Amino acid sequence: MKSEPILITGVGQRVGLHLAQNFLMRGIPVLGTYRTQRDSIKELGNNGAKLYNCDFHDELELQNCIRSIVQNYQGLRAIIHNASEWMPDKQEDLTPAEIMHRMIQVHTSAPYQINLMLENLLLQSAHKYTDIIHIGDYISSRGSKKHIAYAASKAAQDNLTLSFAARLAPKVKVNSIAPALVLFKQDDDDIYREKTLKKSLMQREAGLDEIQNSVDYLLQSQYVTGRILPVDGGRHLK
Repeated sequence: MKSEPILITGVGQRVGLHLAQNFLMRGIPVLGTYRTQRDSIKELGNNGAKLYNCDFHDELELQNCIRSIVQNYQGLRAIIHNASEWMPDKQEDLTPAEIMHRMIQVHTSAPYQINLMLENLLLQSAHKYTDIIHIGDYISSRGSKKHIAYAASKAAQDNLTLSFAARLAPKVKVNSIAPALVLFKQDDDDIYREKTLKKSLMQREAGLDEIQNSVDYLLQSQYVTGRILPVDGGRHLK
């Protein structure tokens, strides 16, 4: 049963890398997409992951990646949409229209196309149930003053969860995980860290293992579908 792979988009760093590493250690095959070549990509390849260099902003690359998976695999255990781009609304080199297009493309259009074109691999799986999991964002339900296009595209991704859950039931469970703070970046200063931590009741980072635990819960469930799982440290009560 473990011979069918899990497809994870955006495996080069942070959440995607952590998920890919853990599944490989469990003996579960991993297909991964990445945009930027990193040492982590080489390591994943050495550990057995099948990797696709695919920029979701390039439609030809996206279509070629999907076709390759269709041609080479007869079933998928799960698709985890992790690929993301965090972009504020003010950019010197991009117009508002270009920013919105980029956000919609990576967070909504690419997952939409992948889900549609790979749905037969999920439906044909030898597993009793298969999964699509979108890694969303806490702000999709609240909006954002400085990342309006990003928040809107993540809200659209949430709606994909509802629509595909209805379309693909009962074989395929479709859910979303909505984290707030997962992990600080190395260049985040102390002032930003302190301000951000105070936004949640738990006052700490969720950490990569928390996302892995959430993914594992959804994969192991035989009943949960069409849901958005908040992993926000109690921000809704602040």
